[in-house]
Formats: sequence, structure tokens, C-alpha cells
Amino acid sequence: MPNSITLAKNYVDLLDEVYKEAALTSVLDSNPTGMRQGANAHEILIQKLSMDGLADYSRNSGYVKGNVKLEWETVQFNYDRGRMFEVDSMDDEETIKTAFGRLSGEFVRTKVAPEGDAFTFAQLASETGISKVSAGATLSTGQNVMDAITAGAGKMDEDEVPQEQRYLFITPTLHNLIKQMDTTKSREMLDTFAGIIRVPQGRFYTAIDLYDGEDHTGASGADESAGYFVKASGGKDINFMIVHKPAVIKFNKHTASPIIVPDANQHSDGYIQKYRKYGLVDVYENKRAGIYLHHKAA
Repeated sequence: MPNSITLAKNYVDLLDEVYKEAALTSVLDSNPTGMRQGANAHEILIQKLSMDGLADYSRNSGYVKGNVKLEWETVQFNYDRGRMFEVDSMDDEETIKTAFGRLSGEFVRTKVAPEGDAFTFAQLASETGISKVSAGATLSTGQNVMDAITAGAGKMDEDEVPQEQRYLFITPTLHNLIKQMDTTKSREMLDTFAGIIRVPQGRFYTAIDLYDGEDHTGASGADESAGYFVKASGGKDINFMIVHKPAVIKFNKHTASPIIVPDANQHSDGYIQKYRKYGLVDVYENKRAGIYLHHKAA
């Protein structure tokens, strides 16, 4: 699809930007210390530790010897997306360097960040073995929301998930319902979380379809040439998620955003912006209780 760039009629350096939040799931990014390169380029190895429990101590024979097992679990990267834009040097000059100068920042803020968040939530929601409401429910009052969050936190407590580093991701609508209550009980519950992050419903689904960017009609019946993502046909709106950060593997192996200036462009007199993001979102097998999902009914 060709670029559509309207040249400036006067030189007022203003830009009608799209309203979009920046990345909301960056708080879940993993420390790569416990990871190492796998046998193949598209794999990493994750440490998995298990050990025996206490045994009886004998005054005659002393300690019972226990076993410690440290395994390396192979995990494949599951996110590989990119785009390339080209802006003619004269288009850039005649739009007061706006056409290309604002491209990268706007692209990351309005396209990369929302899709990355949506992929993260959908990937966590799709994991088997996580805690969640079975049939889903619509929450219409602040008390409904607080009761659901309390139940989720209680489930984690029973599963012995540490309270530290628990994050509450919740839609602004539901968070506002809680704030309208303004009760000591609700404030005390919310204060137990390491952070409360408001997630717009438009990137908060249990399943998404990633458009491949090719000029064709996909399985959903929509033109996929513009790329980006949409809610999958079987996806549900998420009300909130409680996430224990140590349960999540969220690792960006490669993020590239090179700029090619016209003098280095062998094909045209234009600036080229390339962007690629390659990474992984997963849940540790032994820590699936660290994810609690509450979604609307189908």
C-alpha cells in the first residue's frame, strides 16, 4: 500500500497524534540471568529447580540424604514481528521533518506497545493450569469487583504464592468502580499489590489474532494488510489479572530499529525505518498458580 502523506500548507509544527498508552506490561520483563542460549537459535534454556522435603533425623544415623534437581527446560521464542517504512526525502522536507521524524516514536507508542501488551495478556491467559474463573462473569458494581479480586488474591494465598511482586492489571472501568466505593477495606486490599496497572479493554483479551501484514483476507474475513492485531473470535474480554512477576518469562531477545538515510538507500531517495521485535512470553511450569484470570462470560 503506498504512503499517503499530505504536505504542509503552512509551517506550524504540530501533530494530531493518536491517543494511546505506552507499554503496560514492561513491569513483567524477566531478568535474563537464569537463562541461556539453547541448541537452536530460536530457543532458550530456563532453570528449573526442585528438591526433597524434610525427613526424620536419627540420633544414630543422622540425616537422611535428600535429592536436589536442577534442570534446564527448553523454551521456544513465540513472538517475531516487524515492519519497514520508507519516506521520500522531499516528503519529509516538505512536512517540516515530521513525516519521518515522528514515525518511530508514534509507531512504537500506537502500534508496538499495544500489540505487545495484548500478546502478553493473551499468552498468559491461554496457559493451562493457571487459576481463573471457570465460566466468566460481568462485574457491574464496585463491590462485585472487590469480591472478585479478594477471591483471586485468596486463591493465590491458599496456593502459597508470595504476596510480594503481585501486580493487578485491571480495566479502567472496573478500577473506577472501586475508587467510587472509597472504603477502608477496598484501599487495604489494593495496597497489598506491588502495582495497579489500568489496561484499556482494547488490548485486554484472552485470545488475539495477529494480522500477518500481507494483502489478503485472513481467517477472520478481514484484510490483513495493515497488520496489527484483533480480538480472536473465541477470545473473551478480561476484567482483571493478578500476576506474580516471578511466574512470568517475558524476554525480548532482539529489538532492532535501524534507520537508513537517503544517501545509504540504494533503491530510492528516501529514509527507511525498520523495526523488529523478537521475544518470548511464557509461564514457568511450577509457578502457574502465580497467574489469576478473571474474564467476562463468552
